[in-house]
Amino acid sequence: MFSKACEYAIRSSIYVASQTLHHKRVSLSDVAEKIQSPEAFTSKILQKLVKHNIIKSIKGPGGGFEVDVNHLDNIKLKLIVEAFEGDVLNRCSLGLNECSDTHPCPFHNKYKPIKEKLLYVFETTSLNDLMKGFQDGETFLKI
Repeated sequence: MFSKACEYAIRSSIYVASQTLHHKRVSLSDVAEKIQSPEAFTSKILQKLVKHNIIKSIKGPGGGFEVDVNHLDNIKLKLIVEAFEGDVLNRCSLGLNECSDTHPCPFHNKYKPIKEKLLYVFETTSLNDLMKGFQDGETFLKI
């Protein structure tokens, strides 16, 4: 459903947030290993996450990547998805520019209720929500 970059961005955000709660900053190589992504690709993903204020990059000795724990509930999945995919949930599923309720594409009426539910999930699911399952061992990022 998402591009590889978006998938890795979500994984990265969860991992960085979980480590931040353990008072640890993580390195690029650590994130790349944990999310099973090449370092060069992970670097670009982390840079974009920093640019969109989803994670922070701390320079120098003891530096690395972290998340502002006070904003874990405010960082919604939609913010991460839009940083990498654009406004994908408000576009036509077939990529048509003229698609609307009054001028629907062949898939519009079937996909609209699903799209609305997905949008709701993305708007209401926080990084904290995603990270909790990972912290508790109920979910995983690596096999």
